[in-house]
Amino acid sequence: MDESLVRAAVPRELVEVLGVEPRSSSQAAAFTEAFLKNSLLPSPRDDLQTMLTHKAVILDYARPKRERAKRISKKAKGLTARQKRAMRIFQIKPEQQRYELFLPLHDLWRRYVVDLCGGLKPTSSPQFVAQKLLKADFHGAVITVVRSKCPSYVGTTGILVQELKHVFRIITADDRLKVIPKRNSVFSVEINGFVSYIYGSRFEHRASERSAKKFKVRGTMDL
Repeated sequence: MDESLVRAAVPRELVEVLGVEPRSSSQAAAFTEAFLKNSLLPSPRDDLQTMLTHKAVILDYARPKRERAKRISKKAKGLTARQKRAMRIFQIKPEQQRYELFLPLHDLWRRYVVDLCGGLKPTSSPQFVAQKLLKADFHGAVITVVRSKCPSYVGTTGILVQELKHVFRIITADDRLKVIPKRNSVFSVEINGFVSYIYGSRFEHRASERSAKKFKVRGTMDL
């Protein structure tokens, strides 16, 4: 409120009409203080004199906070290794251990490798094919054990049906499931006339891990 308006004198032409007497400045100030004291609610922080001095009243208003809905992301949790072993997920039943059942898988693998190696033309470099096969998925490939520290494994041939971190599981032509350790073994893979050799010790990774691994070029390799 502007204090000059409160203390302004009543115009002379209105004194007789209204029948009032103009008040002095001290009387006007006392009236204003009494009016504000009776009209305004008491403030716990500011007294009346402070309000009159600053001539500004700040009304406290806090916008109510909206409660944010908590987003609970539910991620699908897979089975643990112990649960998989208990459920025997990776075990092939005896009635399914038949060579002819996996021949369509072998045909798919051959087409997959041909596309991976850009057609496998006669002019393709053997080193190029070998580098591609290092990171390839071998499920469905026909592999043969050509060298091993265990002589009983040498000559074993079959379709690779399961590749684990340390072993290959193959189905032989006589419908038998063989488990061949990767370490201390060398395998051969033939595709469209190209014969590549796999050193099992370099394949001691899961197929998913091997696809992203960088292999170092080595001149020779022992079992």
